[in-house]
Amino acid sequence: MRYGFYLPTRGPTATREGILALAREGEQLGLHSAMVADHIVFPVESQSTYPYTLDGKHPGVGDALETFSILGVVAGATDRLRLVTSVLVLPYRNPVLTAKMVASLDVLSGGRLTLGVGAGWLSEEFAALNSPAFEARGAVTDEWIAICKQLWSHSPASFNGRFYRYTDIRCEPFPVQKPHPPIWVGGLPRRSAAYCPAWRWLAPSRRRRRLAVAAARDARASRDVEAADRGRGARFLGADDLLQGAAL
Repeated sequence: MRYGFYLPTRGPTATREGILALAREGEQLGLHSAMVADHIVFPVESQSTYPYTLDGKHPGVGDALETFSILGVVAGATDRLRLVTSVLVLPYRNPVLTAKMVASLDVLSGGRLTLGVGAGWLSEEFAALNSPAFEARGAVTDEWIAICKQLWSHSPASFNGRFYRYTDIRCEPFPVQKPHPPIWVGGLPRRSAAYCPAWRWLAPSRRRRRLAVAAARDARASRDVEAADRGRGARFLGADDLLQGAAL
């Protein structure tokens, strides 16, 4: 069992000093991974249901540091800590730019990045970012994953998809990790089974039946998780857990 912890993106500890203190303490304690969530804007009013709380409300109020910015700072201040996006909402960003940022961070961190991805849930955030249609977010996520995987291993590369196209481009350097950084998928297991080696999820008890049904439906899609970073075997801690551990 390997233990990871979340770094804050908002609130009183979401400062350079706070984030670096937590990251360094986590590494010193021997923890495996530092996780960072992803939001760019929050609507003042939202009709979207947050899937991971019982009341369907997200706790954020508008403040959020950007995911790759946090991980870049942490990469330069640590040596062993695994850097995990948990999860990066893929449709929010241009896929070629995302592939470049992931590869660059993997190179500069010495091959320590794990890319946790999700399709997203906040429709108002999609609209504010002029992202592809919220209703198509699952298909967009699938296509963005395919683009990233191609650009991390082929140069020059061409792609002709439903949502994005390019011809004869180079997007180097490739990531340090081969064939690419591990990809974890958040949410229900269909996308993980189809594209990725690990499934990252968190859900309240009322959704357990739905998740069980989905898992049974997709049992035919075999996955060798042990050989793919053992994503399901990790436990994730919050900042409060880390601070309490440091005090022991």
